[in-house]
Amino acid sequence: MRVLQIGAGGVGAAAAAIAARRSFFSSWVVADYSLARAQAVVASVDDPRFSAAQVDASSSTEVRDLAAGATHVFNAVDPRFVMSIFDGAFAAGADYLDMAMSLSQPHPVSPYSSTGVVLGAAQFATASLWEESGRLALVGIGVEPGLSDIFARYAADELFTSIDEIGVRDGSNLVVDGHTFAPSFSIWTTIEECLNPPVVFERERGWFTTEPFSEPEVFDFPEGIGPVECVNVEHEEVLLIPRWVDAGRVTFKYGLGADFIAVLRTLHRLGLDSAVPVKVGDVSVAPRDVVAACLPDPAGLGPRMRGKTCAGTWVKGTDLSGSPREVYLYHVVDNEWSMREYGHQAVVWQTAVNPVIALELLSGGGWSGAGVLGPEAFPPSPFLELLVAYGSPWAMR
Repeated sequence: MRVLQIGAGGVGAAAAAIAARRSFFSSWVVADYSLARAQAVVASVDDPRFSAAQVDASSSTEVRDLAAGATHVFNAVDPRFVMSIFDGAFAAGADYLDMAMSLSQPHPVSPYSSTGVVLGAAQFATASLWEESGRLALVGIGVEPGLSDIFARYAADELFTSIDEIGVRDGSNLVVDGHTFAPSFSIWTTIEECLNPPVVFERERGWFTTEPFSEPEVFDFPEGIGPVECVNVEHEEVLLIPRWVDAGRVTFKYGLGADFIAVLRTLHRLGLDSAVPVKVGDVSVAPRDVVAACLPDPAGLGPRMRGKTCAGTWVKGTDLSGSPREVYLYHVVDNEWSMREYGHQAVVWQTAVNPVIALELLSGGGWSGAGVLGPEAFPPSPFLELLVAYGSPWAMR
């Protein structure tokens, strides 16, 4: 397997560190708009299988040319660049993986009740082309989406005869010393998913939208994290899970906290969440990019971060004996552990480990397929077994 990884940010750097401990690939190119940043990631792993390259991720032509020698293109940049990398990988004849799908567009008239262009629509529109070519685009294979979807498929296969509801629930007790507001993930992505209309799925109604931060609930997270208020957020799982798993309702709720939500609402009211450039003096700049530039780089927060992050999937339905059952399948990463073992903060490490595991399964034949497929389309047990083998076990409550 010859991997081209596009993106040398926090998740990309963590993925390289994780992959360097595995033997399933022969070469791994780390490419970024900043060659220096890609070279720094390669230097940090100190592995002759790794090399660095420069690429403009917004150019499908550049991606195609760089991917000419790759078997798999791994997209580790933010969702703005999904389609150019996705199209470039197809043109190069490579398989493709990402952790976030093509962007949505709210309904022009009824954004808080009806869907417009949903997450991943542009990718699924090309599914027949990928399938006819015998090639795979594995979409949404981070932690959420990704591991959370695999948990949903595992519950459907192994634990339930029928499922009333699947709810992905994400929460943490992470604290970043010295910062009152420091997102542990890309602020560009955070703004996109938190301020867009959240999507909900119901079997009888299909997909529909609600107001941002709707349906607040307190969810008790395991391993000492405790109760966290969670709210509806736009996320790929709601668009992916119902394609392969039969459930009465599917939601995604994020434990943001009142202060975090207040900041996001203020950014929205001031127009600072906009990705549309505005002119400031002699330059044009997107307000969202200014916000991102003013905040600390999530990749560098690890030494100041304390606590744990939890990603998981709550499932309610009828078990194999015909009795009512509820379970929460989850994965917790302690920042102290991820920093000590890999030198990367918990949130980016937890995201990065999943595409690396998927690549190893594809390399060995544990997973195979053609078309545009989500994680739910594959058998979950091999993935969960390998997650344990990587030293980061999952659990069920």
